[in-house]
Amino acid sequence: MSNGTEGATPGFLVWRLSMKWRVAVDRAVAPLGLTHAQYSLVASLYGMQRSGERPSQRRLADHTGLEPLYVSKLARALESAGLLERTRDPRDPRAVQLALTEQGREVTRRAIEVVHGLLQQLLGPLGGLDSARTREFARELTALLDAPLEPFSENETEQS
Repeated sequence: MSNGTEGATPGFLVWRLSMKWRVAVDRAVAPLGLTHAQYSLVASLYGMQRSGERPSQRRLADHTGLEPLYVSKLARALESAGLLERTRDPRDPRAVQLALTEQGREVTRRAIEVVHGLLQQLLGPLGGLDSARTREFARELTALLDAPLEPFSENETEQS
């Protein structure tokens, strides 16, 4: 176990792993003019577009787990950089649809390659991206992500 994590709670370990990943991705995609959050947005949009979808900002927020207001801010910055287009949804004038530009697709392809290399490094101790341990790890992470998480209040324990 690495320094400072012996006896750590699972919550602390999840937080440390997420911070390690975020910092690594931030550093890796910075030369491409992206932040980790922007990468999450364009990589998700890239995958959705490849499957024929032109998602709304709300749909992309739901997909990425980012707040809709934050997705709107990120989309505006990416639009200013020439990486994506924001257009009104013809079926719902309140909704804004997103699509990568050609430049956005190229930057995203390069960023995905870089992040894929990082993922290979991160999962090396589990046997790599295609190992049985990694597949089990992904199933466990999915189970945790799918579990409902409601705010806890001290009053709930007093009433029990």
